[in-house]
This record gives sequence, C-alpha cells and structure tokens, in this order.
Amino acid sequence: MAPRHSPTVRQRRFGAELRRLREEAGLSAPVAAQRLGADRTMISNIEAGRFGISEGRLRRLASIYACGDAGLVDALAAMTGGRVRGWWDEYRGKIPADFLDVAEVEHHASALRTLQTAHIPGMFQTEDHARALFGLYIPALPRLEIELRIAHRQARREVITRTPALPYVGMVHEAALRMCVGGRKVARAQLERLARESTRANVRLLVIPFGTEGFPLAGETVLYASAANSRLDTVEVDSPTGAVFFDSPTQLANFRKRLDVVERVTLNPGRSRDLILEIARSL
Repeated sequence: MAPRHSPTVRQRRFGAELRRLREEAGLSAPVAAQRLGADRTMISNIEAGRFGISEGRLRRLASIYACGDAGLVDALAAMTGGRVRGWWDEYRGKIPADFLDVAEVEHHASALRTLQTAHIPGMFQTEDHARALFGLYIPALPRLEIELRIAHRQARREVITRTPALPYVGMVHEAALRMCVGGRKVARAQLERLARESTRANVRLLVIPFGTEGFPLAGETVLYASAANSRLDTVEVDSPTGAVFFDSPTQLANFRKRLDVVERVTLNPGRSRDLILEIARSL
C-alpha cells in the first residue's frame, strides 16, 4: 500500500493497538517483521500509521502475537485495507485536520458519549449559533472558512440520523444553555432545536443543573467514542490549540469512570428537556 504522508487519528489508533499487542507478546518490531516475512521497517511504519496492511497480514500478525481476543482481531480486521473516502474528506485542506479526525472517529463509532460545560454539542448546533461562535475567534476567521466549518459541523449529524442511527448520550451543563450566543433570537432557536433533537429514540440529552455541587471534568469538552471492541475506544478533548486524543487502556478506563460520575448528577431526559424549553421560553 502507498505510504501516508499525514495519517488520520483513526489510522494512528489502529497502529497503536498493534504496537500494544506486539509489546504484550514481548517482540521487537524487527523480530515481528521477520516472522511475518516482511521488510524490517514495515511493522514500525504500520504502527505509526504511515502504511496500511491487508486483512490477511493483520490476522497473521495477531497469530504471531498470540492474541486470543477474536473480537478485537475482527474489529482490527475491519479497519484494514484501502481507506474509503468519507464525506469529511471534501473539507481536507480547507478546515483544521482535527475537525476531520473527529468526524471520522464519530462515523466509525458504535456509540457516542459527550460532555459540554460551556457549549451546545456541535452536531446539534444551528447554523446561526455556529456562525456566532466561529465569529468570536481571535484572530478572526476568513468568511469562507467560517461557512465551511459550519457546513462540516452540520454534516456531522449524519451519525444520529442514518439507519441504523448511532446511540448518543450528551451531557450539557445548564451554563451552556443560558449563554445567549448570537443574541436572544438565535439562542431561543438553538434551544428549541436541542429540545427537538432530544426526542430522537437514539438520543439522550442530559442537563447538569446549576445546583450540582461539583463533578469530574468540569470545564472540559469531551467526546468518548465507543468502538466495536472496547480496546479500540477513543477519547477526544478540546483544547485551545485543537483536539487532543487519548487511547491507552488506563486513560480510557479513567474517562469512562469520570463520565459515569458526571452522568449520575444529571437530570433525567424528561426533566432535562423541560429545563431546556423553560430556558427557551424565558428568552
């Protein structure tokens, strides 16, 4: 397969899991390549996401590594072969690459769980709300880039509208609901949109009320993307300089525990929807 100059997060995620399997087997990269009958640098390139691998070779590697988790091997096998272009690829080179990585991770996930304490979940934002948010950037973004970012953000909704739709749990702090981003009219329309989206059978929107004394990850924006096998889960956290991704077993376990704690302090879906609509009516 042709070398990749800029591997995506999903491609690097695949390579990272193969590296963990090799290290668990106690093999060096050159030894693993020798047993596979490949060039000595091939394993290192695959693990870095620079090269792909066929399903046949992936299964041979799993055998060399004595991996007994058939579900994990099948999940990894589904990530092999030539990369299929996704809708997000039309934005490549036009908006930040981590926006595209998030969309690809979401598209291939088996379920999503998010936490927002200062913003409305991206895939539920109206065009006017997103435009107002992107208009706050310093230095200012070019008008064309703002419109491209908005279009990309709207397209991310495909994961909850497709068939079968992806299970989605979104936890949002009341503070994010009460910010009048773009003015009262825009904010009201945004909350009404959020309330409608919360009625989808595959969507659970849960509000963290102001009365909550405290919770882990306060102030963070977190995306937890579950995979077909839990070892392939991925976490993304927003930062001032862009998206930061986590995938080590310890990191994943810690994020799951933290999000579980946060979910326990949220209002149930019905009370959350009522609060969203109550705030909308007050605007």
